[in-house]
Amino acid sequence: MRTKRGGAANVLIGLATALAIVAVTLPLFLNPVWVAFEQGRAGAADWTGFSDPDLRAATNAILADLIVGPPDFDVAVSGTPVLNERERGHMRDVRGVFVGFFAVAAVLASLALFVAIRRRGAERTQSWVAVLGGALGLISVLILGGIVSFVAFDALFETFHQIFFAGGSYTFDPATERLVQLFPFQFWQETAIVVGAVCIVLAGVVVAIATVRVSAADARAAAQAPPEVADGTATSMSATGSSR
Repeated sequence: MRTKRGGAANVLIGLATALAIVAVTLPLFLNPVWVAFEQGRAGAADWTGFSDPDLRAATNAILADLIVGPPDFDVAVSGTPVLNERERGHMRDVRGVFVGFFAVAAVLASLALFVAIRRRGAERTQSWVAVLGGALGLISVLILGGIVSFVAFDALFETFHQIFFAGGSYTFDPATERLVQLFPFQFWQETAIVVGAVCIVLAGVVVAIATVRVSAADARAAAQAPPEVADGTATSMSATGSSR
């Protein structure tokens, strides 16, 4: 039973590690500087026909509603609402997914930290092994996802939306609807690539830290272990001395 509890705790710590890395990374890109940069690359001003001040005002208001709330998404430009009701509904769904993800990541991280703090000796080393496994697992998933995205990002993007949003609630016409004009396909493709790359870098740092901790624990364990008779030499010398 103890082994099963230890295994479940290791899974918890590994999963929490992976989610925590993603949760730390995502907010880095939910800021006006990055969004403006990517909108410029994706031609959002040309898509919307907005002046730069209007584009910034509309985008920053949407970001504020997404991150801080309340999730009204009712910003207007020249008295005209930027988003229609279906677009506002989708953005409320997006906020729900964000809040849900960060809540799950925070709960799992808190539980994992609680378990890790209570561990002692070899179990504490196992916590670092679990952290190492979680970070390596995340790197593997992101590399695989990156390979897929280079050849079929549109399919990956569609699958993601099918999992988290109701069918038909996330498809918009770029010729008439502002949401996809403000955040064109190129915006999401390039942002996803950079977010994945930063996650891999952070996970690599975690791997390095966990590897050092595990190696140090192994070295301490080896130093504290009783000496072993490797080839029977000591026994043989003792027997010879006795015969004399």
